[in-house]
Formats: sequence, C-alpha cells, structure tokens
Amino acid sequence: MIEKFLFLISITLILSVITEETEKKNIIEADTNPIYVDYNILYLQKNFVAFKEAVAFKESQGKYKVINTLGYLGKYQFGTTTLERFRIYNTKAFLNNPEQQEKAFIALCSVNKWILRKDIKRSVGKTINGIKITESGILASAHLSGAGNVKKFLRSNGTVHFKDAFGATIQMYMKKFSGYDVSFIKANRKAKV
Repeated sequence: MIEKFLFLISITLILSVITEETEKKNIIEADTNPIYVDYNILYLQKNFVAFKEAVAFKESQGKYKVINTLGYLGKYQFGTTTLERFRIYNTKAFLNNPEQQEKAFIALCSVNKWILRKDIKRSVGKTINGIKITESGILASAHLSGAGNVKKFLRSNGTVHFKDAFGATIQMYMKKFSGYDVSFIKANRKAKV
C-alpha cells in the first residue's frame, strides 16, 4: 500500500515538473514569436485621400447614394446650389455617379481654398478657442458651413459661431479634421467638375 502511495506521489511530481517546463516554454515562445496584425483594418496616412474619406465618413458614412433629411446629397452631402455652381443639375444622375461626386468634392475644395486663401495664410498655426488652426481644418469647416462662415469665425478669433441643423460646429470640424496634408488641392476660383 505504501509502495502504491509513493508511486502515485512520484508520478504527480513528475507531471507537475513536466507541466511547469511546458508553461515556461510557452512563455518563451510567446515572447519570441511574431505578433500578427489584422491588416483588414483600414489605415490611411494623413494625406488628401485620408482627408476626403474622413469628411465623407462624417457626412454620409462614405455612402454615395445617401440623401439626408435636409436634402443634402451623396457621399459628401452636397446642397443643390453648390452642385449648380458646378453645372450639375440632375441630382439623380449625380447620386449614381461616384466619379462625379469625387470630382465635385475636389472642385469645391479648390474653390474654397481660393476664397479662403488670405485667411489660410493669416490663420494657420494660430490657436483659437484651444484649437490649433490648420489648412485641412479650414477646408473641412468650409465644406460644413460655407467659406463665408469660416471667414467670420477666423476673423472674429472664434467669437462668431456657426452650427448646422444637426449641431455640428466650425470648431468641431476644425478640431476633427486638423493636420491632414491637403497641399494636393490647388486654389482655383474657376474649378470645374
């Protein structure tokens, strides 16, 4: 009986030593094995493509065929008067044409950059209401509220406010879209789609 007991104790000790060694080996392997990253997560640099996709996601979750409750259209939520500026009159065709929507966004950014060129020069790098002013923040805010409202905001040092029907403000857009490289966009008063 004592022999069986000793035998069981020795087996238990051997198993515990083997288990301990296996755990140590697993820890060492975990430290030396490469970490696998899920590359299905979208990562964009802070360039113009990332800027326009970020604006699109904020406006429509990046969906081309969206019309909001106020009648704004497409991926970038254009108003009909803005589209008419670029000689786009058929809103149904516009919603079904992603290429035209992308070109319209670039054209609007070019026009806004031209309208705001002096304010961009004066304001970039300053801090207004705790927000560092960047060119991309200015262009995104102009997309939200129009270039004229952005001028008022910048020239008043942030005392003139704007809020859209959904509660988005120029300050929110200045902060959210800060720091993107939008040098791709050239200021052009007569930009076309």
